[in-house]
Amino acid sequence: MNAIQIPAVTTSRDVIVSIARLNKSFGAFHVLKDVDLDVGRGEVVVIIGASGSGKSTLIRCVNSLEMYQSGRLTVDGFNMPTEADRKIGGEKELARIRKGVGMVFQQFNLFPHMSAIDNVAIAPIRVRGRKPDEAKATALRLLERVGLRDHAHKLPSQLSGGQQQRVAIARSLAMEPHIMLFDEPTSALDPEMVGEVLDVMRELAREGMTMMIVTHEMGFAREVADRVVYIDHGRILEIGTPAEIFDRPTHERTRTFLSRVLRH
Repeated sequence: MNAIQIPAVTTSRDVIVSIARLNKSFGAFHVLKDVDLDVGRGEVVVIIGASGSGKSTLIRCVNSLEMYQSGRLTVDGFNMPTEADRKIGGEKELARIRKGVGMVFQQFNLFPHMSAIDNVAIAPIRVRGRKPDEAKATALRLLERVGLRDHAHKLPSQLSGGQQQRVAIARSLAMEPHIMLFDEPTSALDPEMVGEVLDVMRELAREGMTMMIVTHEMGFAREVADRVVYIDHGRILEIGTPAEIFDRPTHERTRTFLSRVLRH
């Protein structure tokens, strides 16, 4: 059977992610329910909600780490395949699209036997065909950007958790993404290391990087977000500016959630 082609679609040139009536289930568990969300180019969208509400699943759908069953998901002008589409091919086209989507996870997922600079350089060499010298020069610049130039030749085991997460961010940036996805990037860190990672993310926001961020760091969300999305049991209940969501939430469930998390 022929591989599926993922066609370009016509959207506003300012919209980089467009999600319409998206549904995702794991077996009988309906995780995402008719989700609608557009993300503008250069926008920072922070997604909040209780554990298990579908936040991480949503952003994992954006780069097809999870496959949705129905609805529409467009990333940078391309329709991302549904679960049914994926079964009949399209891996090469999907891999091409993913190159423009960086993702930073809760865990750092660095290669333990490679230095920081090699962890950052390996994907551009193997995936984009960059020459090793060129890739390592870029990796060094990116490590300097996240404050780790002096640690370029250390192994992950020689770095703190916060430093490893900053290497992971530099690794994603090395692929020159159009959008960055962050899945609770500070949740595995000791409290004293959280700030150094958030500082890098703040700088990316100031530089105009498009970002979708799942986080429990409410102060950070208030500071950097253009819009905040509140998800509850797989549905988006409220979207607004940080002031609207944190100071004037309209939905009772949003108020209950914020009153609980802001007490801690």
